[in-house]
Amino acid sequence: MDAARLKQSWSLVAAHGDQVPLYFYSTLFLAHPETRQMFPTNMAGQRDRLVSALGHIVSHVDQLDRLTAFLQDLGADHRKFAVRAEHYPAVGEALLATLQHFLGEVWTDELAQEWTAAYGLIAQVMTEAAQAAEAVNPPWWVAEIVGHERRAFDVAVLTLRPQYLLPFTPGQSIGVSHPAVRSWRYYSPANAPRADGTVELHVRAAPGGAVSSRLVYGSAVGDQINLSAPVGDRLTLWSAGSSDLLLLASGTGWAPVKALVEQVAAEGARRKVDLYLGARSRSEFYDTDAVDKLASSSPWLSVTYVVGADFRRPGEVTYPVDRALADGDWRSRHVYVCGSDEMVGYSLSVLSQAGFHAGQLHHEGLGKHWYGPAWRTAVPRASATDDSGGVR
Repeated sequence: MDAARLKQSWSLVAAHGDQVPLYFYSTLFLAHPETRQMFPTNMAGQRDRLVSALGHIVSHVDQLDRLTAFLQDLGADHRKFAVRAEHYPAVGEALLATLQHFLGEVWTDELAQEWTAAYGLIAQVMTEAAQAAEAVNPPWWVAEIVGHERRAFDVAVLTLRPQYLLPFTPGQSIGVSHPAVRSWRYYSPANAPRADGTVELHVRAAPGGAVSSRLVYGSAVGDQINLSAPVGDRLTLWSAGSSDLLLLASGTGWAPVKALVEQVAAEGARRKVDLYLGARSRSEFYDTDAVDKLASSSPWLSVTYVVGADFRRPGEVTYPVDRALADGDWRSRHVYVCGSDEMVGYSLSVLSQAGFHAGQLHHEGLGKHWYGPAWRTAVPRASATDDSGGVR
């Protein structure tokens, strides 16, 4: 497989922007109308996701170990969309037709063979992973809402009880879908695994977000929702070893950080943890009782609240990373960053300039973090404005 050739040809196709997914979906649905039911009624949000998803896969085509693990998770996760082995050839046909259309004279028999082989490998890995997952987990779990607290106008804390035990690791994400909405959105549980199997979600209603708005405004105790298998490992503690931690969170980015703190406590607190928790104003700290309870019961945990806006400095914003770096030198720590795209991007830039290396920095990524079907959603997880893949 010529990775360089695949990357170069894909860059030429991706340059056509929105026309690429428009052509792809039109080709797929016309030739295979049965696939239309796997996608939301409103396709407006799908246009950048195909490009992002394929771009992510192609960019890692020369890193087979990493790509294989990603595709295995993706294939297993696809089951919740009722994706079956027979759907992969249909998508492959539409993909090749799209590539040929936009590459024009650049499209040769040799390049067609390269792409056919690459897609065949992708489909094989995903199909085999889906088949293997069938013996381990269901395509999705049905969960009852046993707690629903509105903590702010647009924020709710939900407690869910899955019908069967849903295993996950703190820092992972779980797909959530309301029966009334044909979309999935990914959230990080705000707790370490509990003996009773319940899962806590912190949900902010995103503007135009079908799933998040339904969960915040249109759900109540006793309602049932669907959950998919946990995915992702960017925010798990395994890569930090036994290092001390610096946790930077803002808004509902506190949810996965809360789970990490609970995991450290469950491990016996063999490390020091400093948490900087930010919000635009004091009134937007929606989970202070839980934060303060963790701090008071955990001598190894230090908590600093950071209010981002200051009426005396209009237009200026203070992020948790600003306060943290002003307080000390943390370069011996592993750092976990959770929040909006803007907060994460700014924090990573500042930390890099301060001398932290990439291996120390753990974050959800910028943009929409997880995929629905690989041709349906996009990478990485933190968008606050889209209900198809982010966490916020």
